[in-house]
Amino acid sequence: MSKVRVLVGTRKGAFILSSDGKRKKWKVEGPLFSGWEVYHMKASPVDPDRIYASQCSGWFGQLIQRSSDGGKTWEPVGNTFAYDGIAGTHQWYDGTAHPWEFKRVWHLEPSLTEPEAVYAGVEDAALFRSGDGGRTWQELSGLRRHGSGPRWQPGAGGMCLHTIIPDPVNPGRIFIAISAAGAFRTDDGGATWRPINNGLRSEHIPDPTAEVGHCVHRIAMHPSRPNVLFMQKHWDIMRSDDAGDSWREVSGNLPSDFGFPIEVHSHEPDTVYVVPIKSDSEHFPPEGKLRVYRSRTGGGEWEALTKGLPQKDCYVNVLRDSMAVDSLDSCGVYFGTTGGQVYASPDSGDTWEPIVRDLPAVLSVEVQTLR
Repeated sequence: MSKVRVLVGTRKGAFILSSDGKRKKWKVEGPLFSGWEVYHMKASPVDPDRIYASQCSGWFGQLIQRSSDGGKTWEPVGNTFAYDGIAGTHQWYDGTAHPWEFKRVWHLEPSLTEPEAVYAGVEDAALFRSGDGGRTWQELSGLRRHGSGPRWQPGAGGMCLHTIIPDPVNPGRIFIAISAAGAFRTDDGGATWRPINNGLRSEHIPDPTAEVGHCVHRIAMHPSRPNVLFMQKHWDIMRSDDAGDSWREVSGNLPSDFGFPIEVHSHEPDTVYVVPIKSDSEHFPPEGKLRVYRSRTGGGEWEALTKGLPQKDCYVNVLRDSMAVDSLDSCGVYFGTTGGQVYASPDSGDTWEPIVRDLPAVLSVEVQTLR
């Protein structure tokens, strides 16, 4: 029988939630790395027992943890992310006279095809790759050295590279997103990059239609259609049908087009999920009602999904990496909140229930489907 494993990173450790294919009863394991911020956990699609975790502390800095047995045991890897003795920072020796410092790893993305390969997006914005299971890392420096780099600015959460999407069809193509610079694409495995922000508009920057400077919160893709991308931006839900060459708004009838996560149904490429938040200064659901919105038309037309979610006096937030889907026949949808709840829907969002309550604030949610 199929199984589901939900990987949850929080402000004070990580948790692994597991269930069978019915998704009725859940086992909760954790906290792992108790007391540390775990910004992201993700398993390899090639080797389901290989899981990576980004563990961070304001005092001790950044660690990458790796499990080779499905989360039972862990080992720190990645010594080339060298701790420099200053609380919360790291030095990366990039061949220049002065080492470059970064603060944390926001996102880990294992390769779709290589069991030992994994990417890491860091703050300040840069992209790294490891080909040996996280033991050593090499920067894909063409991104940070792009000519637009001096015009990148930090968003409220820092200048973070938070989204990494490898193209499942074209092995040289990777999409990334940076807050607040925008979206970028490489077609040659990371050697060169170009901004893909045509059609984005951001009223809070000097040039609203600039090549870079847009605060992109999250990008999502269905693997069967790698040229179709969905974006949750700092205001606006956007869609691209040409691999990011151009974008159009599909916010439609949402109560607010501000939010952080965006996700695509595992079997229906035109079914998209977002969680609207009231505004960029009020990070809670409109009217205090926690609602996931679903579009079955690839955007534009949205319906509120509320059954099982609190519809009164709810003031939590759902962060950019805190929503995911499984690949079971009836697609499961999962999200975590800053209030410490992890909600699951076994029926594509029609009904919801909390898997667990009262965790530390949830930073990320990823799902494994084990067959």
